[in-house]
Amino acid sequence: MRRGTTLKRRTDVELILERKMVTHHDVLTWDLDRCVGCQLGPKVCPKDAITHTGGTVVDGRLATKLSVDVDPQTCVFCGMCVAMCPVNAISLTLNDEPYVPVQAYEAFPILVESNTFEPAAFDWSLKDFVVENCPADVISYDEAAETLVVDYPHCIRCRQCEVASDGAFTVEQPWEGTVTLRRELCVEGCFACADICPTRALHVNDAGELVLADYYCIKCGACMQICPVKPIVEMEEVVLQSQGVTQVKSVPRITNSSDLPIWVERWRVRHAPVQSGAWVEALAKLADDKANMVEIERKRAIKRRDLIVALKGGRDLQEREAERRDDLLRALKGGEAHTHRPSH
Repeated sequence: MRRGTTLKRRTDVELILERKMVTHHDVLTWDLDRCVGCQLGPKVCPKDAITHTGGTVVDGRLATKLSVDVDPQTCVFCGMCVAMCPVNAISLTLNDEPYVPVQAYEAFPILVESNTFEPAAFDWSLKDFVVENCPADVISYDEAAETLVVDYPHCIRCRQCEVASDGAFTVEQPWEGTVTLRRELCVEGCFACADICPTRALHVNDAGELVLADYYCIKCGACMQICPVKPIVEMEEVVLQSQGVTQVKSVPRITNSSDLPIWVERWRVRHAPVQSGAWVEALAKLADDKANMVEIERKRAIKRRDLIVALKGGRDLQEREAERRDDLLRALKGGEAHTHRPSH
């Protein structure tokens, strides 16, 4: 490979861009198993080097997975895609050490996100239920330490562990926004969005219906990318201000949102303080014009009963919880009157 030239290699599981210079060696790696072909990487790329690929739907189901491709001639190894990837599918190294230039030079912030576990608050009979319902497979049981451990660098903050553990996990997501499902606008028999969803925000329930559990949504937008009903995008001029400099930039805006079966809105993102024109421009591309809105409070999310049902094995757990509640109520004076359970 000629020094300074970017070499691209692709396998079934990885996409790698490699550039060797005199003083540094850059390697950008895409984990294609984790990648869901979301909206964020292509939208935030300042050189338009990232494009969607694959993602075919046959008879309403995902036939080939939605993914991405990267143009080695235009990629500048800035790391914006790494900083914004919602499923932690991208890594960037400099001389074999993790390094994200836009964050190192404070052009992009560190996103504020977390996942904490309180063992003392956990009902350990739910251990297997929690582990099985992690869509990223990052939660495991440490038998020696007798605790649950999380592979935090690969956690996607979907909040399923929070619901499955009945609050022993506490998850903070970086993106604030909403997701809306309008089933009356769906192509009949199409469940491709549920197939591509990296969480169970979109899933097919026991009745064969497409269901939205919006509390689990990480705002990646992969569902909109795979949906056969496509958005209409027009460029819109916006005024951006950063560090006393005002610029007018053209950013893409969807003009037919009310006609889309699935609609993901991003209002704003929690992040460490940063002052950067690159970050302001990236936000203009990524977020909708609702900067003053705040995240929907948890009391407005789907009720825990519906969230539990959305999990694998959730209906069985719900039945066990209801039976346990009935037994406890029967033990109380007058408890028998409260043991009736509503039908599902």
